[in-house]
Amino acid sequence: MADRVTVIGWDGSPLTAAARAALGAATLVAGAAHHLALPEVPPTAERVRLGSVALAARRIAAHRGTAVVLADGDPGFFGVVRTLRAPEFGLEVEVVPAVSSVATAFARAGMPWDDAHVVVAHPRTLRRAVNVCRAHTKVAVLTAPGAGPAELGLLLDGVHRTFVICEELGTEREQVTVVTSDKAPDHTWRDPNVVIVIGGPVGAGESGGWIAGRDPATGPRGWTLPADAYDTPLGEGETEPLRAAQLARLGPRVGDLVWDIGSGSGAFAVEAARAGAAVIAVDRDPAACARAEAAARRFGVQLQAVHGTAPHVLENLPEPDVVRVGGGGAAVVSAVADRRPQRIVTHAATRDAAELIGRDLTEHGYRVQCALLQSVELDTRHWSETERSVAFLLSGVLPDRAQ
Repeated sequence: MADRVTVIGWDGSPLTAAARAALGAATLVAGAAHHLALPEVPPTAERVRLGSVALAARRIAAHRGTAVVLADGDPGFFGVVRTLRAPEFGLEVEVVPAVSSVATAFARAGMPWDDAHVVVAHPRTLRRAVNVCRAHTKVAVLTAPGAGPAELGLLLDGVHRTFVICEELGTEREQVTVVTSDKAPDHTWRDPNVVIVIGGPVGAGESGGWIAGRDPATGPRGWTLPADAYDTPLGEGETEPLRAAQLARLGPRVGDLVWDIGSGSGAFAVEAARAGAAVIAVDRDPAACARAEAAARRFGVQLQAVHGTAPHVLENLPEPDVVRVGGGGAAVVSAVADRRPQRIVTHAATRDAAELIGRDLTEHGYRVQCALLQSVELDTRHWSETERSVAFLLSGVLPDRAQ
């Protein structure tokens, strides 16, 4: 086993004395090609080209001597340290940090980043990274080949964002480019790069927040808001108890894309966005789309409103994780089930309609639950009934995608 493993972060600046000393004593050095070309790497040391970190970790674990791993930026921030510390390798790791590429990118842009979300995009996580960019106003994306600025721009179709693309930070070929998201696919970008994605109202503010990223306490407290929080009357399928039950069944979260079909006032769409998810609100009434956009502005969240009639308008929408069907009935629910989202929730006014929808979801392979929800609102001054609503709440979960 290696006697010691030192992980050195490199941000393009001269190596520190501690880093130079560790390299000078190394009998094995692992890193990318540009790391292994550094003059400080001992000529007698075994060199390991860093592709798979896990494979490199096995070679290091079997090495008799002193190992050094070189990595770009801060190796403890979405870096190699996590893999090297895995119990199966049994390595004792020391870290010489450097400025992270995210911090450097924001410095080049002259922007604060304590209010930014940071995500990693590679082909497996690209769609979720894009959903974060849809949902939030400031996101830093650590990209990978096949999941870079061009792919981000393509998947953000219909959503305007500004990209600050920082290529090869800390090297002589460093370049910072500002483009709109629709123009990013027109270029070939050099790896490695970091993309700062900006969209929506972003201001410097007079004081900073207390937590990195989006403040979860922003806006009114509660999963759902009372009807009088919205500027427009809510439909009969948008009562607060029904919305709360639908949100509980769907569980929208950061990285998800939610479809709200038949968005009406936009109340459910806004509340899903408040949970951190990306939301597409679909309605055949252009006035309803305008109401959803106005509600999103009022509560400081992002959503995309799409005018059109389901199920036809759904054909060109990006793949959803969870879907609420607020209108359109069994035909729309069936079309949604064809797209295989993890979860679907809807409601029906009668038991016959609920059974029809439930059977169709079952035939599509969903595990179905149905509950009869009755809510009665009372005027507590007189304890008299002011409003009553009854609906069948249906939800479907794909067993193989339940998480």
